[in-house]
Amino acid sequence: MTDLNQFTEEVRTFISDNLTPDLKRAGELCAGIYADQPVAIEWHRILNKQGWSVPAWPVEYGGTDWNLEQHAIFQRELILANAPVVTPNATRMVGPVVIAFGTDEQKSHYLPRIRSGEDWWAQGYSEPGSGSDLASLQCKAVREGDHYIINGTKIWTTHAQWSNKIFCLVRTDNSGKHQQGITFLLFDIDLPGIEIRPLISISGDHEFNQVFFENVRVPISGLLGEENDGWTVAKYLLQHERSGSYAPGLKTRIDLLKSFAGQEQNGTAEPLMADADFARKIAATEIELSVLESFEQKIFSAVNSGDTVGAVSSAIKVRGTEMRQRVTELVVEAVGYYGLPYQPEARAFETNTAPIGSTLAATALPQYLNDRAATIYAGSNEIQRNIMTKAVLGL
Repeated sequence: MTDLNQFTEEVRTFISDNLTPDLKRAGELCAGIYADQPVAIEWHRILNKQGWSVPAWPVEYGGTDWNLEQHAIFQRELILANAPVVTPNATRMVGPVVIAFGTDEQKSHYLPRIRSGEDWWAQGYSEPGSGSDLASLQCKAVREGDHYIINGTKIWTTHAQWSNKIFCLVRTDNSGKHQQGITFLLFDIDLPGIEIRPLISISGDHEFNQVFFENVRVPISGLLGEENDGWTVAKYLLQHERSGSYAPGLKTRIDLLKSFAGQEQNGTAEPLMADADFARKIAATEIELSVLESFEQKIFSAVNSGDTVGAVSSAIKVRGTEMRQRVTELVVEAVGYYGLPYQPEARAFETNTAPIGSTLAATALPQYLNDRAATIYAGSNEIQRNIMTKAVLGL
């Protein structure tokens, strides 16, 4: 048995021993991108006990010494097992920027708490008038002694209702270009003057929030990097945000869809996969997923080596989110009227309510509705194409 085969068996054994039926069911019935915090934190702590909660971090900060193939195997096996997907706000966003830009004191304070799950982080980036054009943000911070006084608002703040920390971009200077005068701050999300209001999605889920800041006093110890140079930190973080892996999850979804379509009749006493047009759509999607997977392996290798990935992360964000939408469209087409019932009780964590129809049908329409936003969040695909045009063609 090769080393990679042994590693695969180690991961599978760990998942089999630790992924409880409730956690697995929650992973299967999750309609959003990430599992709700009560689910995610339980799974995160299990991973942390194994030393696997932050595998991509340097070993000295609690990460692993896995190579590229091992990282890919680990992610693939989690997805194949329907393990809950933990929001990357802490482990793949703020953690790497603290490692790259933080002081020794910030590293010793924040990193162990991220690794253990003691701190749960929200991202304060987008504003009502500054989404894709993030550099135009206006949430203001004024230096007053040993504090910054923050006034403004952030929107589409994922899981803020469950977070105890937030990393936030604020404007500290208006005299230069938009990208100048931005500062990156880390602070508690329950400070006086902070209000969190829910934003319920079209699927009925509560993933997003709007966060309001009124004369919020943030200690200067929360400054990450240099004042007015937060855009440098933000760009580093956005490379991690936009370079996530899409292919393994989509391939798993396609396999579930093929299994369903191989059994479900299409009205002619034949399985849906016998329909040539539907089978062609599946085949075309699988081919594009193979291309996407190759792209993702390339960018993961670059990130793992400490290289700057540049516009490649934008390309993956564009293709990955468009493929998410295509796959959810195929699922809705396949399940038909089975996808119509609205079943929040069946999708709840630790519920005794069984879904109507298959698990695939229970999540088909909520996932389809949620994924309409996939090409907008984390930098709209139009903006990503502009980035690629500038980087590749110099336009």
